[in-house]
This record gives sequence, C-alpha cells and structure tokens, in this order.
Amino acid sequence: MNIVFVLFENVTQLDFAGPVQFLSRLPGATTYIASKDGKAVSTDCGFAIVPNTSFADCPQADIICVPGGHGVREAIADTAIVEFVREQAKAAEWITSVCTGSFILGAAGLLNGKRATTHWAYTQLLPLFGATHEEARVVRDGNLVTAGGVTSGIDFALELMALAKGEDVARSIQLALEYDPAPPFDGGHPSRTAQPLVEGLKSRVYDKAAADMEAAICATLAAT
Repeated sequence: MNIVFVLFENVTQLDFAGPVQFLSRLPGATTYIASKDGKAVSTDCGFAIVPNTSFADCPQADIICVPGGHGVREAIADTAIVEFVREQAKAAEWITSVCTGSFILGAAGLLNGKRATTHWAYTQLLPLFGATHEEARVVRDGNLVTAGGVTSGIDFALELMALAKGEDVARSIQLALEYDPAPPFDGGHPSRTAQPLVEGLKSRVYDKAAADMEAAICATLAAT
C-alpha cells in the first residue's frame, strides 16, 4: 500500500506529522513524502521537512493525503501541485485531506458534489468548490475522507486505518502510540468554547485568514 503525502511551502506541520506517524505503521505500507521538486519545504513552526520523493518520481498512491496550512493560498494556484493531486486521485483508493488541505482537493475538482469538512474557521468556504459542509471531525463521502483542523488528522488516520485494514489493526496502532487524549481544557471547537474566546480568536486571526483564503480561492476559480 503506497501512502503519499503532498507537501508545499508553509504547510502546517502537525497536519502532516500526526497522520503520517499513524498511517506509516499500517502493515505493508510504504510512505512517500512528495514535494514538487523533492526538496525541503518550510513549515509553520520555523523548520523544514525533507521529502523522500518528487512529484515526477512518486509512484501511484493507494492513499493520497493533503495537509493544510497558510501555504494553501499559494498551493491552489500552483498548477504543478493541483495537477499532481488530480492525477494521483484518479487511481487512488482513498483521497484524503487534513484541515485546509481540502481546498487543494477542491482546486483539483475533487470536492464537487461531495460532503466534506475543514478547519472550523474556513468551513463556509467549502461551497465555493461545490462541496457541502458536514459538521463532524472526520467526514467520509465514498472514497473521499476529509478531516477538520490540525489535530483531527490523528482521528482521521485511525478511522482510515480501520477502513483499510480493520478495527483491530487501528486499535493496536492507537495503543502502540498511546493515543489516549485527555486535554486539560474542554473547548477545542467553537461549539464547546466560551463565545468571547471564539470571537476574540476570530477577530485577531481567523477573520482575516478566512478572507485571504476566500480571495485566493476566488482568484484561482476565475483563472480556470
């Protein structure tokens, strides 16, 4: 089973690092970390990730996963990235994304008519690509599996492992990696967070970020 992660500049590292840590442990899996030219890409944490293949040398994926990040705004306008995802998706068994990586799937024409999710601050933008937002941490529509923001990539990976190799395999890997979350605070989603905190974060960060993403999506759609 070939698992391909698509990387680009300014990717959110945990969108990638969470699911790759789990999915790479699937029995029989070979993990390919692909960037356009095979060179290191920057992350939002101030360090780089070194891929092990380029788009040109990457084999066909059984599972393709696209993480998100602020770099998505540029990635959706990058023909090489979008075409690589589109071509890989044609024969992939599972087409997946974490966080705003869903918009790269959208730019490749893979969300139209589908139910999907993304980071909570950007869900209102999914219809721009013809998708219907479903309120869930992980959403499956056929062979399309999309995850919400950042840490949901681990939950997505476990659900996908259960679909691909059975629940016992997924449970064993969950145990091996001691994924037993017990956060010190309740409130990792706006529906479970005091509204002053939600509105404060939106006004400081996500109102502008979502507006910038919307502008990038509209520019990309207008150019196609």
